[in-house]
Amino acid sequence: MSNNSFTNSDPAKNDDQFKHHRQPCVAGQFYPGNEKSLRTTLTSLFAVARPTLPGKLRALVSPHAGYIFSGSVAASAFNQIPSDATFDHIFLIGSSHRTHFNGASVYDCGNYLTPLGSVEVDTKVAKKLIEANEVFTYRPEAHLKEHSLEVQLPFLQFHLKKPFRIVPVIIATQSVDTIRKISAVLQPYFTPDNLFVISSDFSHYPSYDDAIRTDMKTAQAIATNSSEKFLRTINSPELKKIPNLATPMCGWSSMLALLFNTEKSTDLNITLLDYKNSGDSSYGDKESVVGYWAIAFYQEQDNPESGFLLSEQEKQTLLKLAKNAIIEKLTGTKTNFEETIDLTGSISKKTGVFVSVYVNGELRGCIGHFGDKKPLYSSVQQLAVSAATEDLRFKPVTKKELPDLDLEISVLTPLKKISSISEIVPGKHGIYLKKGLNSGTFLPQVMLNNNWNIEEFLGHCARDKAHIGWDGWRNADIFTYEAIIFGRENTNQK
Repeated sequence: MSNNSFTNSDPAKNDDQFKHHRQPCVAGQFYPGNEKSLRTTLTSLFAVARPTLPGKLRALVSPHAGYIFSGSVAASAFNQIPSDATFDHIFLIGSSHRTHFNGASVYDCGNYLTPLGSVEVDTKVAKKLIEANEVFTYRPEAHLKEHSLEVQLPFLQFHLKKPFRIVPVIIATQSVDTIRKISAVLQPYFTPDNLFVISSDFSHYPSYDDAIRTDMKTAQAIATNSSEKFLRTINSPELKKIPNLATPMCGWSSMLALLFNTEKSTDLNITLLDYKNSGDSSYGDKESVVGYWAIAFYQEQDNPESGFLLSEQEKQTLLKLAKNAIIEKLTGTKTNFEETIDLTGSISKKTGVFVSVYVNGELRGCIGHFGDKKPLYSSVQQLAVSAATEDLRFKPVTKKELPDLDLEISVLTPLKKISSISEIVPGKHGIYLKKGLNSGTFLPQVMLNNNWNIEEFLGHCARDKAHIGWDGWRNADIFTYEAIIFGRENTNQK
């Protein structure tokens, strides 16, 4: 199919400015080149996308390969945007595959076209960026044959019900200092009223299994929200030894530009949404693959229904208390950390909590309760030790593994009995099932981490946790609760 076999509904097609609009260059190659086929493809991709998570979405990472390889992962990314959402601007940021210079190019002379029509470019903002700093220019060659931004647009056009405007940015430098300058110019626009979309694939050309390991390390580094840890990971000697690995992330410069801004925020939750590589497609092989991640940056929101709030400082205090309790248990050394901090406020309240322990990104224990006579800070310490050493499903954590230890704490709201499973909101509600003397629970993140629908969520809980059979939930008491989830320095929710 020809690149030009697309339908454009933009009235501007017939005016003098049409020649300045950016024409699609990979329609018919990376994705269907006519409107009907493209809509059919997008419908199927969104049908298997990860559900929308609660919270204020601030940024996305989405792949830019052909839809037959990465389309479902990209759909999981864009499905995080509420379909009726509005933004002042959507900043589309990608790294150049074709041209290199010491800066970034922003398209400021027309709109972007796809088979679904015209996408408005905010040329005023584009020109302001160019005027703000010499690292921003407009270079036609950076955009005209560059696919990384183009392949994102049909997802936005198909999914969003309301008009939107984009600011298309192509980063063409590999200088960290220049990327820092680019990020600084973009920083005033990184607000809740705008959305940042980073276009990038992950590992290029290792084997299938090596790609999975490499891509997880890179994604975990992104989830730390640290530019330093991200750079250290993608440049690590460990990754350089992987056969045929050309790059761990082709859009690393765009990712870095985002991290330079996001790491200044203390209220962002970074969620790893979906992963595949080209070897998962029937059109790909397992010997040489490209990896794809969908990642979302959310502004954390404590639960408004319960009235229970935790400050960022209190969250960090609980994490330190939990980790120090494990260190003291495994080393026999007293840290005295508890004596140096304020144990009043929300962390002194009595409420339900679960503590999950991870080593190198792998779950090694999860223990909790729905309420206790002890204050939260004391419960967290006890549960952390129990999760690390007493969860019979896993090997106990050892002293040697302490450097690779990560913790996730889920502080729970009170249980609420429901009368219909339609009341369960994916990603927001955990469930607690009770039937006679049997009971079981899943935290809110479990449903999304396993890509289950609501009945699968209930079925697994009934069978695997409450031990009442797959359909046992149908005549059990069902309770929901919410959780304030935080932690995991080196990883994120799986």
